[in-house]
Amino acid sequence: MDLKLAGKRALVTGSTQGIGYAIAKGLANEGAVVILNGRTQDKVDEAVDKLNKEAKGEAIGIAADVGTAEGAEKLAREAGKVDILVNNAGIFEPKPVLEISDDDWQRFFDINVMSGIRLTRALMPHMLDQGWGRVVFISSESGVHIPPEMVHYGMTKAANLALSRGFAESFPGSGVTVNAVLPGPTRSEGVEGFLDKMSGESGNDMETVERDFIDENRPTSLLKRFASTEEVANMVVYLCGEGSSATNGAPVRVDGGVVRSMV
Repeated sequence: MDLKLAGKRALVTGSTQGIGYAIAKGLANEGAVVILNGRTQDKVDEAVDKLNKEAKGEAIGIAADVGTAEGAEKLAREAGKVDILVNNAGIFEPKPVLEISDDDWQRFFDINVMSGIRLTRALMPHMLDQGWGRVVFISSESGVHIPPEMVHYGMTKAANLALSRGFAESFPGSGVTVNAVLPGPTRSEGVEGFLDKMSGESGNDMETVERDFIDENRPTSLLKRFASTEEVANMVVYLCGEGSSATNGAPVRVDGGVVRSMV
């Protein structure tokens, strides 16, 4: 399928590694000019160099902390007019709910939620003016099944679902689609660090830790393993293409079947 992304300009936040990098790579391989983003210049430069060697399209980079109003404004200003925005930047951290401080709640909300609000508000008007655009919020199955080990994370991912539907509802018939993608457990670099820590604490190998995590924490999984970042990216890239125009305001699951709901 030709997604007709050649020459499109795409911004993917939090894209120096993990799901974000895989999305950027997928878009670049479809011919898009991709803007990579991370908090530090070194990480951004490293990711841009890597992507330009691995993918067919062109990659450029902008370092900015989208968890702050100033950082989001800087990124929007330097990115300029874009056709595609993937709000991927996000953090997670297991913590008992009664130990989550006000600062923790605010930090998660600023990075996981406000970054997407600010950038969509800044960059969507150009898409509306030209009558075509794609905005994707990277949510999570944790936004539907709030995980007791990280309620603050689940809260932000539920907010992403509301935002994607709300922005889509606000501009019907505009040619701009806004969707949310809900990955399940995914083997990104951040998650691998989490699993490695669990492996050290339990004395079990990584394969056993991963299997036990799925069995104990995501027993409804039909995949019965962690997804790869590429498996998640494939869905996001499709939603950014021309052929996805009838999918709008939708929560699109790449969760390995964790969510049991039929709708």
